[in-house]
Amino acid sequence: MAAEGGMTGQLVSVVTLLGAAVIAVPLFKRLGLGAVLGYLAGGLAIGPFGLKLVNDPQTILHVAELGVVMFLFIIGLEMKPSHLWSLRRQIFGLGSLQVVVCAALLTVVGMAFGYSWQVSFVSGAGFVLTSTAIVMQVLAERGDIAAPRGQRIVSILLFEDLLIVPLLAIVAFMAPADAAHAVATPLWQRVGVAALSLGALVAAGVWLLNPLFRVLARAKAREVMTAAALLVVLGAALLMELGGLSMAMGAFLAGVLLSESTFRHQLEADVEPFRGLLLGLFFLAVGMSLDLSVVMRNWPLVLSGVLALMATKAACIYAVARLAKSSHAEAIDRAVLMAQGGEFAFVLFAQALAQHVITPEINANMTAIVVLSMAFTPLVVVLHSRMVRANPPAESMEGVEPVHDGQGSVIVVGFGRVGQIVTQSALLRGAEITIIDNDTTTIRDAHSYGFKVYYGDGARIDVLHAAGAHHARAIVVCVNDPAAATLIAETAKEHFPHAELIVRAYDRQHALALVKTDADVVVRETFESALAMGRATACALGATREEADAHIDELRRRDNERFALEVSGGRFAGRDLVLRNMAEASARAAHAGEPEAAAS
Repeated sequence: MAAEGGMTGQLVSVVTLLGAAVIAVPLFKRLGLGAVLGYLAGGLAIGPFGLKLVNDPQTILHVAELGVVMFLFIIGLEMKPSHLWSLRRQIFGLGSLQVVVCAALLTVVGMAFGYSWQVSFVSGAGFVLTSTAIVMQVLAERGDIAAPRGQRIVSILLFEDLLIVPLLAIVAFMAPADAAHAVATPLWQRVGVAALSLGALVAAGVWLLNPLFRVLARAKAREVMTAAALLVVLGAALLMELGGLSMAMGAFLAGVLLSESTFRHQLEADVEPFRGLLLGLFFLAVGMSLDLSVVMRNWPLVLSGVLALMATKAACIYAVARLAKSSHAEAIDRAVLMAQGGEFAFVLFAQALAQHVITPEINANMTAIVVLSMAFTPLVVVLHSRMVRANPPAESMEGVEPVHDGQGSVIVVGFGRVGQIVTQSALLRGAEITIIDNDTTTIRDAHSYGFKVYYGDGARIDVLHAAGAHHARAIVVCVNDPAAATLIAETAKEHFPHAELIVRAYDRQHALALVKTDADVVVRETFESALAMGRATACALGATREEADAHIDELRRRDNERFALEVSGGRFAGRDLVLRNMAEASARAAHAGEPEAAAS
């Protein structure tokens, strides 16, 4: 009966945790405060310092740290070794600069509060270690992980993960004499074990993992592949833990070693459900571990500590980012996102407490400060994003040239997905091209790939004239804003009628509007892709290539007839020409063998 009661109690805890997540996260997301803050608030509500429905947050926190481990494994899968090598300057250069400067300034803050330099250093160094879980979750929600600014943040986080080992060694050196003698394992031996563990992981990743997954794939046991994916992640984490390194770093390295494997996507799909669930559990556990009694008893110290440490760290991060030539907006964003302490601070504080470098009271206060900083971060990020939307910063024009005296025989307005493909087609014909866009980020990104894109508004006559529209053979409008595309088409056709006007249409209604501008060719961006997929579906159902082509030709004919009926309500000179050109463009796209180029 006792065992049955224990199982019931565990089941109640599980149901409570799931209920807190299911209730809090949608509510906070509805309020625009984000999932992370929802998890933290839900954990605080059910924890030992809230409703006392769950009373062992530390155990849950240790288990939930596997969510961070799996998150970094998935990030590692996205980073090939060559890409990681290209980030080495950011990891060791930018990362080390930020960590060293921030640690020094945070130590000064601790000393200003009246603590010894040893206590101040441990507290400051712990606060330097940013929360990988919170930052990566916010980057993932914003879709910024693969962006250049996201990659710089990831690089700094990786360096901070590496830093935990030397910091633990420094704490051992700082320990009083009696505590230092209690450490049985010498430093050189611990460094050797760490290096051996790292070497074993790399060797396994290079020579063992891919053959293992090939064998399992031939066995066609789906559940075994999932078990093997978890084995790789947890095994790598365990190996690094035994070597005294970060579990998250071990999982990340395992992901990097498998990033070029043919099983990469399968591994990511297998691990992703566990990653999401455990990462949410981690945030719940952080919320539960916030000791409100400590906060209430020492609230002046805790609150002032949170504000002082977060403000100092944010200012330091901003200064380092600007020193590294990041824009003001990116530096502010990085400072807001990384101003909190992280989960590795708990490890460092626990080690410092065991070595008698800090007292239990300081450990409790610093733990509360770190947890509060983690809880404040999602709220600060939301407030910052709203302020940015309310007051958008002026775009930097550094490295961006306005249109001037263009001589291109083809003018392309809009250099997104469609514009890039259209430009390549024109280049193959040897045409002189002038490209216009009004997004400075797109212009800079295009420059890194060898394209010269000018800044300008394609709806302005003077901009088109400066680009050479008065003697251009074709004006191609590829912008993804229907209203802007229509305005550009009207302007171009009225003032430069000699040029062939080719316009990208968002949908059927937009195509009708563009026909009324007398555009020469109107191409719906999804139509040809849908027809290509329909053709492939017909082949999958047993149709021959000739039969599938006949089906598509019939669908295209019927669509053109319906479109002509929709257009026939109005009278304008170019209607028949536009319809004929639309039909010819559709037919050419169908037989070119590259339908995606017609409707990317």
